[in-house]
Amino acid sequence: MKAVAYRRSLPVNDAESLIDVTLPDPVASGRDVLVRVEAVSVNPVDTKIRKRVDPQGADKVLGWDAAGTVVAVGEDVTLFKPGDAVWYAGALDRQGSNAALQLVDERIVGRKPATLDMAQAAAMPLTTITAWELLFDRFAIARGNAFQSGVVLVVGAAGGVGSMAVQLARKLTNLTVIGTASRPETQAWVKDMGAHHVVDHRGDLREQVRAVAPQGVDYVLSLTHTEQHFAALVDLLKPQGKLGLIDDPATPLDITLLKSRSLSLHWEFMFTRSLYKTDDMKAQHQLLNEVADLVDAGVIRTTLRESLGPIDAKHLRMAHEKLESGSMIGKLVLAGF
Repeated sequence: MKAVAYRRSLPVNDAESLIDVTLPDPVASGRDVLVRVEAVSVNPVDTKIRKRVDPQGADKVLGWDAAGTVVAVGEDVTLFKPGDAVWYAGALDRQGSNAALQLVDERIVGRKPATLDMAQAAAMPLTTITAWELLFDRFAIARGNAFQSGVVLVVGAAGGVGSMAVQLARKLTNLTVIGTASRPETQAWVKDMGAHHVVDHRGDLREQVRAVAPQGVDYVLSLTHTEQHFAALVDLLKPQGKLGLIDDPATPLDITLLKSRSLSLHWEFMFTRSLYKTDDMKAQHQLLNEVADLVDAGVIRTTLRESLGPIDAKHLRMAHEKLESGSMIGKLVLAGF
């Protein structure tokens, strides 16, 4: 099968940083489904793994967002059959989606929304799972008929996870949603995703948030540069508030600042369930199916921003370079081999 891999950790401008390769076709067994990959998206985890994990000459395939069609199933699979259209974010400890065929555990795969094409669908799984788990698993925010009031602040709201977090919070909860973005185009995007208010995280975050939420906020999703904003975010949280993050702060966080107001810290990593084969691993299958229903009902929409071309080394290097620039809005997608 065709695939894009890397053999050494190299800068993205090096032609060998990602290369086109041919690998043996994988065979489904157990609870794995074999998917013909038709579209993929690129996330910060792709660039981090490429730069930090040296495969020492082996062909390591990246990619943690995909949409495609099931072509075979293992003997223990009960959730899917050949011909099913699916979407998923994969597992950190297995070969990725930048390949024509991929094995994925059925418990972390969902049905693709019928109203989206493969490219539109591939933009969403990883960021959807991350935002959903932060809001509804880590923070235990009520949704459905049990709406609760409050304020949620999403820092870095124009990126992939931020775009989904704003939508989910606005559409599925009764919270007031404040998003941060620093440029006119990103601010417009965040507003379009559903934020009630948008503030500039390059300015005085405390002053801007207090202007729209004088009593402070109940929840913070810190999605980027947490170390730069940490003190301000702690100040903005109400007593017994919850702070969640997904990034890797460049400097240690002083968590003693959380004590006096009994603030809780939640570090979300969407690969935890698949990495440790947790008892609730199937929750990702269920949430992807639920979000597919929301998409098909017109409640949630794709965060696809740009399609770069086919799935090959050249276009994936372009995607990695755009991600590393730190100026992303929404998601980048590649489709077809």
